[in-house]
Amino acid sequence: MDYQTDTVGILGLGLIGGSLARALRDSGFARHFIGYGYRDTSLRRGVELGVIDEYTLDLEALVARSDILVVCAPTLVAAELLVKILEHTRGVTDGPVITDAASVKGNLLAAALDAGAGEMPPRLVLGHPIAGSERSGVDASDATLFRNHRVILTPVDGNDPSAVALVRDMWQSTGAEVVSMSVAEHDRVLAATSHLPHMLAYGLVDALAQSDASEDIFRCAAGGFRDFTRIASSDPIMWRDIAMANSDALLAAIDTFSAHLGTLREAVANKDAEALEATFSRAKAARDEFAALLSERSKPSGENA
Repeated sequence: MDYQTDTVGILGLGLIGGSLARALRDSGFARHFIGYGYRDTSLRRGVELGVIDEYTLDLEALVARSDILVVCAPTLVAAELLVKILEHTRGVTDGPVITDAASVKGNLLAAALDAGAGEMPPRLVLGHPIAGSERSGVDASDATLFRNHRVILTPVDGNDPSAVALVRDMWQSTGAEVVSMSVAEHDRVLAATSHLPHMLAYGLVDALAQSDASEDIFRCAAGGFRDFTRIASSDPIMWRDIAMANSDALLAAIDTFSAHLGTLREAVANKDAEALEATFSRAKAARDEFAALLSERSKPSGENA
């Protein structure tokens, strides 16, 4: 088999890291996969499942042996790991290409610039797969997780074009659609489309759970409640870190939503049927258009509309 690269180092062998290793193995992108973490429990499990070939707790050894390093740790931990990796590659011109899968890019860019004395390391290409599940851990990993999903790369001035191309090829080999945008745009868009919905789901479930009528509420909840609140089963630590790392953009999204919710509350209080119907109709039209886009994106390549 003609591999595009030899060894991929996965830092953080959970749902995303495990799924990426599985997908890259299935696609033939790389020959060998090494896992890295602070504890060996999930890493040993990854070897048992055939997700990775081996693991190490020695970051310096991982950096020395890998052609690509993919940081798949939670957002704040990812920034810490990135700094440590860059310490091991400082002054090295032919070191591994480095990328990540974190949900926030601004804090990683800041960490990289600090580590590089204000300059972006040429072989570091920040990225984010827009795919996931409320399930977590390497046992939940799935080689098809990224198929027909988008991956956002946020290349910046100073990036080595060959490094950007390799990271793009890596994600495309998983079946993902790769797009590019700026770091600021990424964090603003994800605050509105991913981070805010998680805050709403967590907030709603937490509020209802603390209600005196919580037992009756949850017993009588139907499919709509289940669908809306599914993401409240996601990893609390991961989402705590995301909220902290992207606080400025998330606060702006919360404020926008809060103002709109206030307007909707006023319409309910005033029994303003016209305003309520207008809001619901606009929302339905936008949601239907979004559903059509998702359906089109999920069609096999070459299929006509």
